[in-house]
Amino acid sequence: MDGCAQDGLFDHNHEISPLRSPRRKIGARRFRSEFSMDDDEYSPSNSVTSVNSLASLLKEKLQSIPQKMRKKPTDYKLRAFVGLMFLAVVFFVGFAYVLYHQQALTKAYFDNVQFNEPKRMIRIFNRDEVEILKARLAVTIQGKGKAYPCLPEHRRSDGSVCLEWLHDLRFYLKCLPHDPGVDNTTCYSIHWKALRPDFSPNDCFDWSDTKVHWYGGGQSANLTWPLNTGSIDYTPFVTGDMQKSQWGNVLTRYLINSKGAAIIIDDETPLQISVNRGGREICLRGQYDDFAYANRLTEFAEMRYNICTSIDMKSLHSSIHSHRRAPLWDGLKPADMQTLESLISEPVWQIAPRFKHELQAETISKYTEDVINLGFLKQGHVLINEFWQNEIGDLTVDTSRFETLNITIDKLHRRGFKVVFTVQPFISTESKNFAETVQKRLLISERNSDRRIPALTRFKSLASAGVLDITNNRSVPWITEKLQAVIDTYHIDSFYFDLGTAYNMPHYYQCEKQLINPDQYKTVFTKTFEKSLSIIGVSSAVSLPRPPIFVSLPPFESTWDALRLVIPTMLTYGVNGFPFVMPGAVGGDIYWPGSEQFLPTSKGSLDPSGTNSTQDNGIDLPERELYIRWLQMATFLPVMKFTHLPSKYNDERVLEMAKNLTLLRQKLVTPLLLKYKREALEEGLPLIRPLWLVTGGDSSLYVQDEFALGDEIVVAPIVHQGETTREVYLPAGLWQDGIDGSLRKGNRWMHEYKVPTDKVAYFLRKPDDMRF
Repeated sequence: MDGCAQDGLFDHNHEISPLRSPRRKIGARRFRSEFSMDDDEYSPSNSVTSVNSLASLLKEKLQSIPQKMRKKPTDYKLRAFVGLMFLAVVFFVGFAYVLYHQQALTKAYFDNVQFNEPKRMIRIFNRDEVEILKARLAVTIQGKGKAYPCLPEHRRSDGSVCLEWLHDLRFYLKCLPHDPGVDNTTCYSIHWKALRPDFSPNDCFDWSDTKVHWYGGGQSANLTWPLNTGSIDYTPFVTGDMQKSQWGNVLTRYLINSKGAAIIIDDETPLQISVNRGGREICLRGQYDDFAYANRLTEFAEMRYNICTSIDMKSLHSSIHSHRRAPLWDGLKPADMQTLESLISEPVWQIAPRFKHELQAETISKYTEDVINLGFLKQGHVLINEFWQNEIGDLTVDTSRFETLNITIDKLHRRGFKVVFTVQPFISTESKNFAETVQKRLLISERNSDRRIPALTRFKSLASAGVLDITNNRSVPWITEKLQAVIDTYHIDSFYFDLGTAYNMPHYYQCEKQLINPDQYKTVFTKTFEKSLSIIGVSSAVSLPRPPIFVSLPPFESTWDALRLVIPTMLTYGVNGFPFVMPGAVGGDIYWPGSEQFLPTSKGSLDPSGTNSTQDNGIDLPERELYIRWLQMATFLPVMKFTHLPSKYNDERVLEMAKNLTLLRQKLVTPLLLKYKREALEEGLPLIRPLWLVTGGDSSLYVQDEFALGDEIVVAPIVHQGETTREVYLPAGLWQDGIDGSLRKGNRWMHEYKVPTDKVAYFLRKPDDMRF
C-alpha cells in the first residue's frame, strides 16, 4: 500500500516538470525580440510597425488560447484523478487498520456479547443483532489498563470468563443456563471483586448512543419517568425521603430499558446509583460506607448483577417477574383473599390527625358518621394512625382519651366498618415500655459499644426513640404478646405497619443478627408477622410482601406538583414488581415528611370563590379543583384512600361529582381490578401499568401522566391547575371514549382533547370488529 502511495506521488511530479520549463523559455524569448527596443531607435514609422506587430502578436496569442485550453483540462483531470486515488488508498489503508485493530481487541462471548478489553466497553445484542445495551465497565481504572487472564486458583469451573486488572479488580463474565420456562430470554452474570480497600467496582450504562430509555429502580424528587430524564448523584440505594434528594420509600434493584435489556443487581452488593452526573448514563457502584453498607460481607467491595435480554421490553418484563418467584396466590387463605378483594372494592378511611390530642373516640365516631351520611360510599377500612397509643411504642390503647374505645369499635363493626391500627417498631424514650426494652436488651444497640446502650433515632414527631431489634429472638414474642392483647381486648381487624425508611434507623445501628443494609430490617419485620397477623399495608418495602399486604406510596402534600408525582411513582412501583400499591389520600395527606414543622391554622381560609374551607381540626382542605382532579385520578387506582371527605366542601357540585365517580368505579373499575388481580397473583404483573406494557411501542415511552388499568382502560387525568384540555396518547386498537361514548382509533396522539372540570378522560378497549 505504501508503495502505491509513493508511485502516485512520483508520477504527479514527473508530469508537472516538462510543462513549466518550455513556457518560461519561450515567453522570455518572445518578450525580448518583439517588445524590447532602445530609445534612439524610436520613430513614427517604427511606431506604426510596432503597433502592427503588436496586433499580429495579440491575434496569434488569441488563436493559441483555445488550443492550450483544450490541453489544460486534460492535465488537471489527470492530476485530480491521481490525487483522489492517493487519498482513497490512504483512507482505506487507515480504515482497514483501525477496523482490524478494533476487531483484534474486541472479543465476542456467548454469540451476542462483545467486550473490548483495553477500553472495557461491553456491548450486548439481541437475536436480531440489534445493540440493546452498551456500558463502560470499571470506570475507576484510569486510561486503557491492561487486562490479564486470571491465575488458575482464581478461575471458576462454571465456564466464566475471568480477567484481572492487577492490584485493582477481578472480573467474571458468565452466560447463565437458559430457563426452559422463560422463552426468548437470555441472562449474563457479571461479578466484580475489588482487590484493595480504596477501589470500587463502577459500571456506567449509556442510554444516548443506544437511544434507549430506562425504567424501574425507584423514585426521587430529581427523577421521574423515564428514569434517564432525571439526575441524581451517587447515593446509597436505600429507602429515604424522596423530597431530600434521596431514593423513595419503595425500591427494587431492577432496571429495564426500552430495547429489551434488564439489569438485576444482587441484594448483597453495597449499591450506589447515579443518573446523568458524568454524562448521559446510569452508573452502578459497589462501595462500603459507615451507615448504609457498614456491615461488610466481604473484605473488599464486590458488585454482582445479571443482564437479561429478550425480543422486546414487554416480553422481557413479563418473563422476569413471572418466573422470579412462586405465584403470589400460593399459600393464601380464604380470609387473605377476602381482605385483598375488600381493599380493592371498599375505601380506606384514614384518620390521621397531626397531633395526639386531636384523636379521641368522638373523633372516630363523628368521622364514620360523616362517611355514612354521604350515602354512596361503602364503609371499608378505618385506618387509625399511631395516636391510639399515649406514646409511640406503648402498644396499648391510651385509656385517658379512649375510655370506651371497645364500645366505639363494636359500633363501627355493626355499621360495616373494619378497624385498622397503625403500628411502628419505634419505642419512644417517653414510652412506658422504653425502660423495659432497654433492660431486656430488645432494642437495636450502638455499633462497637456496650450492648446495653440502645441506639437512638428520630421518627416523625419523635425527637428520640429506640428501635425494636426484630432480629433478636426475645423481641418477637414480646411484641407479639402486646399486639395480641390489643386484638383480644378491642377486636380490631388488621394492622398497618409504618416502618419508616432506612434513614429512620440509627446511624450506627447494630442488630443481634447482621443485616446487609438498613432496609433489610423492614423485610425481616414484615415477614415475621405476615402469616400470624392480619396486615393490610406497609409504608416502605424493598421486597414484595405477601398478599393481601399493599405497599403504600409515600405521603404527598396537597399541591399540584405532588399530584403530578402520583402516576410516575405508581408506575415505577408496578414495574419494580409490586402489583398491589396503595396510593395516599385523595387531595394529599395531612401528614407528609416535613409537615411536623407546620402547625394547623387557627381559623379557616375560605376565600370568596370557595376554593378552600377548613375542617373541624383547623386544617385547611385541599384546594377544590385540586381535590376534584385528584379524586378523578384515584377512581381508577387499586385502592381509594380518603382523609378529606367530599362533604366538607359544602358544595353540591363536589358531592355530585364524587357520587358519579363512585358509581363509575363500582360498575366499571372494580370488576376490572378484581379481574386483573388474578393475573397479578399468577404472573406478578401490576394492576396499574405503563402504556408501553400494553403496547410495547416507542410512542408511549415518555408518557408519565397516563396509565392503563390492565390492558382494557387507558386513563389520562388532568394534573395541571386550570387546564381543561390535554394531549392524549391512545395505544393501538379500538377505544371507546369515556366522556362522549365515541369510538377512537388508537396508535396516535390526540391533541387539545377537551376534559371539562367535572369529567375525567378514560378510554375503554373495544373489539376491533366493533367499528363495523
